[in-house]
Amino acid sequence: MALLHRAELRPTKLELLAAWLPGRDWYQDPGAGELTRVAAYRFDDPAGQVGIETFLVRPGDGPVYQVPLTYRGAPLVGAEQWLIDTVEHSVLGRRWVYDGCGDPVYVAALASAIVADTGQATEFIEVDGELVGRAPSMEITSTGTAGVDVPVIGTIRRVISGDRTVIGTDTVELTVLRRLGTAQLTGDAVLTGAWAGQPDPIPLAHATSTTRILPAASTGQ
Repeated sequence: MALLHRAELRPTKLELLAAWLPGRDWYQDPGAGELTRVAAYRFDDPAGQVGIETFLVRPGDGPVYQVPLTYRGAPLVGAEQWLIDTVEHSVLGRRWVYDGCGDPVYVAALASAIVADTGQATEFIEVDGELVGRAPSMEITSTGTAGVDVPVIGTIRRVISGDRTVIGTDTVELTVLRRLGTAQLTGDAVLTGAWAGQPDPIPLAHATSTTRILPAASTGQ
């Protein structure tokens, strides 16, 4: 369950991304207009400490980009290169916002969604002391098998940046498409998504199991 607050963010999420995205090697801004939100989906953190939200955004009339974000109440030790910025949340205070591809909590949640088809978090907003469900802006599905054991992710061994950002761990290799609608994905299990304007599900990410230990290295964002 994702509990959402009626709150102000400074800067806003779109302002944050508009400043950060142009520096990514996988992002191409056609210069055709401002960045807009297309849709989003969330995962649950079993510990209830980290917010996990994946944004789909579009610059002007350009392609749709997928940007997984994590929101933390304190810095993630050793993840400085994945820090996007901090925001001031009117309810929760300062939040540290990370590119999820470098955050082990996101990586574990993504693996679970792909491998075990655990789906997205159910969203609620508190209204007059009661929790009111909010309809998701998109739907995700997986070719994974519901109920199977999800491999323990452990350490993120490497992250290779690109249109297909590859995240290597001890047990599974995940591929996250950054620019959507440009490629197909194949793997042991594939996550797809659909939203208003894109009724036919398209690939978002895939998982491939691995038994090899990847070298502890990280390259770019």
